[in-house]
Amino acid sequence: MNSRIIAFVTIVGVQALAGALANRIAAPTWAAQRAREPALELPAGVAAGQGATLAMLGGFRGLAADAAWLELQAAWETRDLAATDTLVRLVPAIDPRPVYFWLNGARIVANDLPAWRIEAEGGYAAVPAARHEEIEREQARLALAQLDRALAFHPHNAELRIERANIELVRLGDTAAAAEDYRRAAEQPGAPYYAARLHAEMLRRLGRRAEALAWLVQIHPALPRDEPAAEAELVLARIRALERELGVPAERSYRPAR
Repeated sequence: MNSRIIAFVTIVGVQALAGALANRIAAPTWAAQRAREPALELPAGVAAGQGATLAMLGGFRGLAADAAWLELQAAWETRDLAATDTLVRLVPAIDPRPVYFWLNGARIVANDLPAWRIEAEGGYAAVPAARHEEIEREQARLALAQLDRALAFHPHNAELRIERANIELVRLGDTAAAAEDYRRAAEQPGAPYYAARLHAEMLRRLGRRAEALAWLVQIHPALPRDEPAAEAELVLARIRALERELGVPAERSYRPAR
């Protein structure tokens, strides 16, 4: 494990303990604490000693996570592959509550680390295209695993589902998986309107035009006409286009409420 990270975690832990555990016996063992707090499950590369330190952070976990994120930003700016890779998993292990840590960490894993790995192997000109794709797919799957862990803590968060769909679509070319995650995102409370439109677009790309039409007809009545982001007129236009493509008779076409 990177010595800078070991030193950082140790310092933060000592500072937290000084304030939180003064005149008290040390906290329970790491194994017992982890059993009570699954959020403290540590990523590979973090030694047991650092795990025990994190287990004892208690109410200082938010502060420690913020400090760790700053350390991550410093590592990212210098393109420190090993430190960034470890810290991007360590930060939400310290405090899984902020979606920001999970979301932006997954983006780093999927979008930045592949380029850094390719550079470490000699650069794009020297590394074969097949190896480029292998690295990019590996990192995409690691990012998806990160988002799956995030969803265990934030099961109704639409942003995490959308990010998952974006990675599946752009990095893995898996349109069907992206369609499913855009749908699940659209069904969450407070989801952005565009998630539902993207689900329909994925269905259309998959050749499932009847399903896309049924979906758009389902969501259109609930779209507020005075909300620009809802794009109610755009959705209606897409309904009409799909009706034409599918040869829907005029008498069976969708008729929105006045």
